[in-house]
Amino acid sequence: MPNLVKSIIKHLEENYPIFANKYKKWRIIRKTKEPLIILIGGASGVGTSSMAFELASRLGLKNLISTDMIREVMRKIVSIELSPVIHESSFTAHESIRRHNIESDPIIEGYIDHVDVVNIGVEAIIERSLKEGISTIIEGVHIVPGFINRELIENNNIVMFILAIDNPEIHKGRFYSRCRQPWVKRSLKSYLDNFESIRKIQDFTVNQAKMYNAHIINNVDVVNTIDIMVDDIIERYGDVSVNK
Repeated sequence: MPNLVKSIIKHLEENYPIFANKYKKWRIIRKTKEPLIILIGGASGVGTSSMAFELASRLGLKNLISTDMIREVMRKIVSIELSPVIHESSFTAHESIRRHNIESDPIIEGYIDHVDVVNIGVEAIIERSLKEGISTIIEGVHIVPGFINRELIENNNIVMFILAIDNPEIHKGRFYSRCRQPWVKRSLKSYLDNFESIRKIQDFTVNQAKMYNAHIINNVDVVNTIDIMVDDIIERYGDVSVNK
């Protein structure tokens, strides 16, 4: 161990023992050969992409995959005639369903179908990452508690977070910020026109998270969200790594 690192640990142990323990576990996470799979879900506009990027930087992880990218690959393979739902957005998927279940909300019904299709790719990436020992972050609207194979999700190497924005006006404001970026193809109008559907999807995702005891974070402050995520990973995964 480099002398500088030893000095840092010694200083923390003498003055801030709690942070010393976290720091040592954080170093183990960055250096361990055990793969860490982090799943970050949430409705459109809550910040899954930006939080995944920040978390990858903090933990030194190089593999970051968006479920939207998985969906795009699947769109190239599966024709619109075979799976029309996958050729829609998560909040417009219901428009492709020919026969709706009378007892269910069509917005959520369409979203569930959308998630079910994309989760085939999500599970394949998780399985491959575990098999090859590759730490990976997977983020996007298709990460929903209760929809990923239970045998996979109960693996100690997998951590799931669900991001939300409780305040509708703050949530709506995120779309104004997002659509200023040159790489965003969908118009602000598209998001605003479907904002109520997006909020319904958030409510559904949060309820699923509560049902399956997934960690829900109100993603208003970036620094606070990252701190919560890192602390949770350290407590859950750090202990596993230390004991191996």
